[in-house]
Amino acid sequence: MPRPIVFFVAVALAVVTSRASFGQRYNPYADSPAALAPVTPDGTIQWGTFFKSAQLQLSYERLWNMGACRGTNKAITEPVEDNKLLIDRLPEADFAGVVQAVNGTRAGGVVAFTDRGAAGQAPAYFAQLHPAGVSHLKVTGTVSRGDLRPGMAVRIRATIDERGRGTEPLRAVTVVTPAADFAPQPVRPGKADAIIATIVSLRGATLVARVDAGKIRRLTFTLADDAVTTVDGARLDLVAAGDTIEVKGRLWSGAGSAGAGTIFASHVTVTKRSPARPETREVAQDAGVAPGRAVE
Repeated sequence: MPRPIVFFVAVALAVVTSRASFGQRYNPYADSPAALAPVTPDGTIQWGTFFKSAQLQLSYERLWNMGACRGTNKAITEPVEDNKLLIDRLPEADFAGVVQAVNGTRAGGVVAFTDRGAAGQAPAYFAQLHPAGVSHLKVTGTVSRGDLRPGMAVRIRATIDERGRGTEPLRAVTVVTPAADFAPQPVRPGKADAIIATIVSLRGATLVARVDAGKIRRLTFTLADDAVTTVDGARLDLVAAGDTIEVKGRLWSGAGSAGAGTIFASHVTVTKRSPARPETREVAQDAGVAPGRAVE
């Protein structure tokens, strides 16, 4: 329903802006971030310390920096210690639901979601991704052609000619997230290749992309009428309201948490909501109802 989605968007923005602006105004995770590696040698994600009240911790830090407090006044030190939550001591559990709102990036972003079948006004859980970008994120599924946007990396299999034009209509396009150390490979005219390219534009059925390697860098393709567009990526901006989500993480529902609880997520798996069929949209328009926007 429209109202709950708008409500959760507002909450998500408030949470991220007020107490989770990682790497900017305040880092709520560790007293000494440099001393705590985000991932241990065995692959375990480390969260460190979460401060239930950022305001209280900042006040204490100001007093310390001014020399007004040196850790001897129990009236100050006891509330400060009680304000700390050691996230890594919380048990891990599995959660699942439907995405209501998304904010931020893989480094410190937040996904608000409710249980499947929950009533419209049910409080959302907030899946918090690690600020170092080490939470495992996987986004898969089918989307509509209209969800392709400039700047997206896509994987296609095609043969191009000497002018960089596809020799046949594309029947499949997959949105991907290349690894940080990915190096683009030159395309080879006349060869059927798997190509990783970046979308420049999409007008009608004409897809223009670029490959930053080799002599032929600008590629032009025609999308077949029945072309299938899928996602196999790891970017938070590929997630949208209505997608299904599975989360593995550590739940905190006490002081300082958001909604039904904040989940410090180690693994997030999202499956895209299937795009609406054209005939479904036509029926909705005939009924005077605005059809839902295709998901990203």
